[in-house]
Amino acid sequence: MNFRERVIEIVKSIPKGKVASYGQVAAVCGSPRAARVVGGILRGSSLDSLPWWRVINNKGEISIKGSFEATKFLQKQLLEAEGVAVSVNMLVDMRKYRFNFK
Repeated sequence: MNFRERVIEIVKSIPKGKVASYGQVAAVCGSPRAARVVGGILRGSSLDSLPWWRVINNKGEISIKGSFEATKFLQKQLLEAEGVAVSVNMLVDMRKYRFNFK
């Protein structure tokens, strides 16, 4: 399985109501310094193919660069629909919502 396939598998394993950081996903995939690559993979994926909105930066901030379809506001809306509280500053409490991969 290549890195891209592993990222997709890992992101799909993040349950509703939880988030993970780009770096966390990269580390679980065996490349802890590849957080930006994870972001690129998510950016290049179909919006309905995986729960991309569950991946945020390590500070708990929604930091998506966004596109016409995927925006910070859409990500906030999707997270809140799953019960994740997002502040007006686009911050998520990582202590409360971070998914711990086993």
